[in-house]
Order: sequence, then structure tokens, then C-alpha cells
Amino acid sequence: MAISNLQAARAAYQPKLPKALQGPVKAVEGAPTQSVGNQAEIKELFPNTYGMPVITFEAGEPVELPAFNVGIILSGGQAPGGHNVISGLFDGVKSLNPANKLYGFILGPGGLVDHSYMEITSELMDQYRNTGGFDIIGSGRTKLEEEDQFEKGIQILRELNIKALVIIGGDDSNTNACVLAEYYAAKKYGVQVIGCPKTIDGDLKNEQIETSFGFDTACKTYSELIGNIQRDCNSARKYWHFIKLMGRSASHIALECALQCQPNICLVSEEVEAKAMSLDDVVTYIAEAVAARAAEGNNFGTVLIPEGIIEFIPAIKKLIAELNDVLALPAAQNITSANEQIEFVKAHISPDNLAVFKSLPSDVAAQLALDRDPHGNVQVSLIETEKLLSRMVADKLAVWKKAGKFVGKFGTQHHFFGYEGRCAAPSNYDADYCYSLGYNASRLIANGKTGYMSIIKNTTAPAAEWIAGGVPITMMMNLEKRNGKMKPVIRKALVELDGAPFKFFAAHREQWAKETAYVYPGPIQYWGPTEVCDQTTKTLQLEQAK
Repeated sequence: MAISNLQAARAAYQPKLPKALQGPVKAVEGAPTQSVGNQAEIKELFPNTYGMPVITFEAGEPVELPAFNVGIILSGGQAPGGHNVISGLFDGVKSLNPANKLYGFILGPGGLVDHSYMEITSELMDQYRNTGGFDIIGSGRTKLEEEDQFEKGIQILRELNIKALVIIGGDDSNTNACVLAEYYAAKKYGVQVIGCPKTIDGDLKNEQIETSFGFDTACKTYSELIGNIQRDCNSARKYWHFIKLMGRSASHIALECALQCQPNICLVSEEVEAKAMSLDDVVTYIAEAVAARAAEGNNFGTVLIPEGIIEFIPAIKKLIAELNDVLALPAAQNITSANEQIEFVKAHISPDNLAVFKSLPSDVAAQLALDRDPHGNVQVSLIETEKLLSRMVADKLAVWKKAGKFVGKFGTQHHFFGYEGRCAAPSNYDADYCYSLGYNASRLIANGKTGYMSIIKNTTAPAAEWIAGGVPITMMMNLEKRNGKMKPVIRKALVELDGAPFKFFAAHREQWAKETAYVYPGPIQYWGPTEVCDQTTKTLQLEQAK
């Protein structure tokens, strides 16, 4: 495998570990837990893994363990640091007993079901330390939901003498991990299941999980690109750049990038919903900022747009909810053409939602009515929201120009930053955090835990002071409607409008809208002063008042 000079240098980097994980550990149990919602229903669905305590690791006495094998799965979209979770797990299980083996299932959960796997050796692992991507074993989006899948999985787990399975994924993947842990516990199969919190969207977090891995690196990667665009914008002074950023269910990425770059405008989906803004309200908000800057002779600026904003506009959210139900009807399953599906939708939705549907640009309406992703969601990344909004702003400004309310020019450029950040080489923070998550997972396994997620806390402090442990996955669950049915899922964490990060943004955005107050973060730094190389996200710093 050919490697770059950077990769060769990064391979030598030894990620930092919390002090508690630097030797033998003992597990300290907290009080029993309960789910965040629907307690009775979740307890009934997960009788063997519900109510377990939060675990914190402290320094302990050495314990000799017999050799055991571990399996690992990368699930869902890529996020920087996945290879470091695997390297941390690899080093962790080897430190428990050098005879232990780690097996990777190929291309995600489907590899478990199809018995497609490979042993991860030290020679292989050393090629991927501190690198971006999931290419060591690949990832996939197969959902582990059916008993037949679980039984096929146990066949290969027994054949390979695997004691525990670690699933690295987001909220849906860890929900699947919890279902699998419950099934194997109920059947007394003796296989543990541990989850690791991954998603660049940043929406897998709560009181126990400070951040999902990859969020730090992805936001720093996007912020570099946004800073570059802002530098160009401030040089040419003739374009408004509309920049859509990943984050279908939450605006954490857009907000973090705004905190890092200070753009003229950043939309926050959760605020749009809370204020019950219409699509025209959003367009007017942008147009007023454009007009105000034009009045000062500044016909340029930057607008950050969260990928999923269209779903947070209340009228459209209500429309989508009914569309999801309609498209889940048996009669909808046999439709073969897009036009037929759109007509079916029009015939089956309420008059109010039909009026909203007809008011949307035809391309947006069509996308809302067409195929869902594997989780039953609208594929919002396919809706070119950045072009939709700039087009509607241009139309509004044209009307204002005729009325003498707008005196400037409005030229636009469009960008969508998504895949650019998912496989970036992890920042020092993500390299350390992910390695710790993987190493910590080995200690959860050694302590016989199942149905837990590996967690590392206090991460704005130096790494030696980080707190390691585990949280029961059931603690994060509630019931939500998916594909027309109520299902147990991990509750997504949205931007909190009364939280410190949003409050800081809200206190400064009027100034950023009027002035050209751009910040240019530059590329991720791996070597140099710790305040440059090891900094956390602005979101974490504000949340923990650091």
C-alpha cells in the first residue's frame, strides 16, 4: 500500500489515553438508569439490557484473562477517526492477552450476515493508524433488525470464537447494536455487543456522550474551505456564496462552522422551526441582510445552510410527515414511475398539505414525493437547497429593486460540503478521542458488559484527565415513527436554542451580518503548539465554559 509523507509521519503519532486506561482498570457502577422516553415500552422491549448502571473506569489491579476474540463492524457513513477506534480496540485487546484476535466484518453489518470477514493483524493495522476513511474493512448500511440476521451472525461469531462484537456507528447503527445485544442476551448466546458513537452530524450526544467522533475533524475541514471561500469573497467582492453543509436532522455542523468562521448569515434549522418560519420568511431574512450590505457598498457575503433545513420549516415538516405515511401504504409499494408516485401522493394527502405541496418549486416538490433512504427519510441531500434559496432571494431582490428598496448587485456561487469532510485525516482531538473510545471498548468487554456504548468524557481537559466508561444504550432510547411504525430508536440531539453555543452565535450574528468579520481558520494542524493542534470545537468549549 503506497502512503504519503503525511501518512508516514502520522503513523508514528501515539494517541493519548486517559490516565484511567493507562493500566489495569476496575469498573465503578452508578445508579440504575432509565430511557429518555417511553420507559415502560422500552423496558418491555429490552428486559435483559434495560436499567443497567452507567460505568466509570478507575485504576485497578491486574487480572489475567483467558484468550478471546473480538469482531468489529463499521456501520453507516464515514467519519474521521474510525481507523483509530479500530487501532485502539486492537491495542486494547492485545494488551489484555497477546493471543487475542480482532476480526473485521467486511462492508458493514452485511459482512456479519454474509460471513464476510478478515483478521486484522498488526501489519495491517499499522498501515491505517491515524488515517481518515473506513477503507480498512469498508462500511455499509445494512440494518440488523431480523431474527434471521441475528442467527446468521451467531453462526460466524461461534465459528471464529468471538466473545464480543463492537459496532461503530450513529444513532441508527447503535440502536441496531442494542437490539442485537438484547437478542443475544435473551438467548444466552454468551456474545457481548458494544457500540461506539460516530457521526459527523454531531447529533449523537447527551449528558453522557459529549460529542460523536468525526464531528471535530469534519467541522475543521469545512471551516478551512469556508475560510478559503470567505477570503476569495472578500478579495473579489462580487459574489454571495451559498454554502450547504451536511447535517440532515440537526444544525450542529453549520453552527460550529459559523462559530469558527463568522459568516454573514448562518441558518439554524431548529430556530426556523421554533419561530414557525415559512420558506418566504427564510428568504426574506437573507434578502434583508443582502440589501443592508449592498446599501454599504458590499455586494458580497457568505450564507451557511444546514442540509436538512427544508424539513424544519413547519408547513413542510407537516407535509413530509404525511408523505411518509402515504408512501408507506401498501398501494404505494407497487408504483414504478416517478410521475405515478407524485400523482398518488397528490391524491392521498390532506387539502392543507396539498396546497403546500403545490406551492413549492416543482423540483423540490418532486424530491419530497419520491424515494426515501433506508431509514424512511426524505433524501434532503438531493435537494439543492442552496440553489433554491439563492434563486428565491434573487426573485425577491428583483421585486425590491423595482420598488427602489434594493440598490446593489446580486451575483451568486453555490457549494455543498459533505463528502469533503467525511474521510479527512483525523485531527489530534479525534485521533486521541477515537483511540480512547476503542481502547475503552476493550475494557468494557473484559468486564463482561453488553448493550453498552463506549464513552469518553471531560474532553476539553488534557487527555490524561479524560473520564472513561460506558453508558447503557437503552438509556438514550425512545419510540419514534419510522416507515409508518413506532420503533425504538436513540433520540437525536438537536441544537439547543438555550444552549451556550447558540446563545453566543445569536449575540454576534447581527454584527457579522453587517460587517465583514470573517475568520480564516486554515488547515488542520497536527504539529505545533497545543493551543493550535489540540483544540476542541468551539461548541464543546462553550458548552463546558472553557
